[in-house]
Amino acid sequence: MSLNEPTSDSAPFFSDDSEAEGAEEQDGAAEGQRSQEEPASGVSSVRALLTVLILCYINLLNYMDRFTVAGVLPDIEHYFGIDDGKSGLLQTVFICSYMFLAPVFGYLGDRYNRKIIMSVGISFWSLVTLASSYTPREHFWVLLLTRGLVGVGEASYSTIAPTIIADLYVKGKRTNMLSIFYFAIPVGSGLGYIVGSQVGRLAQDWHWALRVTPGLGLIAVLLLLFVIKEPKRGAVEARPEHHLHQTSWLTDLLALSKNYSFVLSTFGFTAVAFVTGSLALWAPTFLFRAAIFTGEREPCVEGNCAASDSLIFGAITCVTGVLGVASGVQVSRKLRTRTPRADPLVCAAGLLLSAPFLYLAIVFAQASTIATYVFIFLGETFLSMNWAIVADILLYVVVPTRRSTAEAFQIVISHLLGDAGSPYLIGVVSDSLRKTDSFLWQFRSLQLSLLLCAFVAVIGGGFFLATALFIEADRDRAENYVPSDDEPIVVPRSGRSTRVPVSSVLI
Repeated sequence: MSLNEPTSDSAPFFSDDSEAEGAEEQDGAAEGQRSQEEPASGVSSVRALLTVLILCYINLLNYMDRFTVAGVLPDIEHYFGIDDGKSGLLQTVFICSYMFLAPVFGYLGDRYNRKIIMSVGISFWSLVTLASSYTPREHFWVLLLTRGLVGVGEASYSTIAPTIIADLYVKGKRTNMLSIFYFAIPVGSGLGYIVGSQVGRLAQDWHWALRVTPGLGLIAVLLLLFVIKEPKRGAVEARPEHHLHQTSWLTDLLALSKNYSFVLSTFGFTAVAFVTGSLALWAPTFLFRAAIFTGEREPCVEGNCAASDSLIFGAITCVTGVLGVASGVQVSRKLRTRTPRADPLVCAAGLLLSAPFLYLAIVFAQASTIATYVFIFLGETFLSMNWAIVADILLYVVVPTRRSTAEAFQIVISHLLGDAGSPYLIGVVSDSLRKTDSFLWQFRSLQLSLLLCAFVAVIGGGFFLATALFIEADRDRAENYVPSDDEPIVVPRSGRSTRVPVSSVLI
């Protein structure tokens, strides 16, 4: 099996970049000839495109798996006999493990073979997802445990995949490829609702909804191993006079903390995560309870409770995601000709415009189902405008050797303060507001707790407006980055690598 990796002692199977790429000495003519034969990244244009499509496919599976549970949540509540607070824990435990392990994989992704890390992580995630589908009725804690372990596998992928795309393309092409990659988030989320609810309905058992993605995950691992080639980090954008090198983890963190565009856009994206996490888990259940409250549907007693609501909400999520991501990228591209602050301004506009529509969708649920779906459609479209743009902001304000770490910490912050706690928070608030266990208060308490989403969206818009104040300076700093004399660099020694300060080399 060829993994496109050297196997010599100087470049082990699981190796540091400096080791994998080697330190072979070549004369100027040979180097010039090689540069004409292959792209700077070391990956052909055809294979680069295949890489993006494969990563997009895996990202789609990632979000399908994540939101399959939401598509059958009423059935899970009925099966285990749990309340809203415990239901919210299903998403919270997953996000917590995903969030806390993201820095670990970010560190590894900046230093070692990325496709091997992703392959191992996806294999683990697929096996654990399959295992979770066999949870017995009396052991709800087992389902919580396995959902938490799923986050381990997903963390290995989400922190690394965007950095591979960044090492294959630059500028406009990078934005286009990232938009393709991030189309998979809303589409995969929507398919999660649809596949989960419909497979559960056809099989008359919600457990089968969790058995779809593991087989598709195995296909993803094979594609990763046999098709994707590891690109050289930063090669497509590094200038001849700039030799990028890895710095210590603490140095990376300190530099990222001083990058105001990164910090503020991360807090803005946290608001997006809070809102999407809340809606992702609770929207189908909320719509189902609204239908019971208005008399459009009978109460659920035998399972397959919200299959039609999950199907409709999933379709809306797919369509609005594609429209939102595409329109966000296009508006940003046109606005860049007028202002270099276009990206954070488009993100801010998306959140601020989504807030009133989400508020109206929640309020109108008791009066008109059609109006509710229309407002959800508009709110989710505006909310989806920033997915690809936020990723692009991170990639052009952070130097290549720190991007996986930056991705990891954006994941940590956005999930820690966003969707790690928001589903559980919404559930707990709903339980605390419920005066009786009547159908009226089951609907009303969840309705009031979901209004928090509109408020958080406005706060997120404010963070993106603040990002616009610093975006120009931080982008210029990243593009013209020159390592300082006191930063350690990697120097080959007998085919292996060691870290020494620049001053030692100069001496």
